[in-house]
Amino acid sequence: MKAIICFSGGMDSTVLATSYLHQGYKLGLLSFDYGQRHKAAELAAGARVAGYLDNLGIAPVSRQVVDLSSVGDLLPGSALTDPEVDVPDGHYAAETMRATVVPNRNAIMANIAIGVASAAEADVIALGMHAGDHAIYPDCRPEFVRALRQTMVHALKGFHTPRLDTPFINISKTSIARLGDTLGAPVHLSWSCYKGGDLHCGTCGTCTERKEAFKDAGLSDPTEYLA
Repeated sequence: MKAIICFSGGMDSTVLATSYLHQGYKLGLLSFDYGQRHKAAELAAGARVAGYLDNLGIAPVSRQVVDLSSVGDLLPGSALTDPEVDVPDGHYAAETMRATVVPNRNAIMANIAIGVASAAEADVIALGMHAGDHAIYPDCRPEFVRALRQTMVHALKGFHTPRLDTPFINISKTSIARLGDTLGAPVHLSWSCYKGGDLHCGTCGTCTERKEAFKDAGLSDPTEYLA
């Protein structure tokens, strides 16, 4: 069996990849360079996690980086792709986090992954969005996933059509942290911070959510934060 996974190298996609690996899937991990300000840290984390999982020897793990940097240049106005927009601090579900929305980002990446999965005759494509994403990000909500499944069926009619999985869509980041602990996922190698410094800032939305997840799960947080 083979799974194609949209893989940022963050906490969610690290646990997602580990889960499918333990189910016996060969993994094809797709990371994306869309000109995000934290891409150096994020892509480096993706390489670390992929290498760790491959070295476990459970099943083969490969990773590719898809260059969408020119697309990111066409999507100004987001704190992730526009240097003129500051990354907001605060809780991930706060209204200020709308500044981190990159229009249609997940739809763009997911459709690329669907094409890759079809060409590779993979059994499944897996996306790591979770319940905490619903408040701010429209392309992380269940209705988006339902529409994406419909689009995939029509777009690939007559060709190999993988199964589209979103196993975290209705669970919290805290539950993901607990699952990662159970699976021994290398979350200590993952990267969440949108500011992209040498260390996690500890104050942006993704850092705040990461801290909260480990705390609420009753787990030790392996992350080093600036604040």
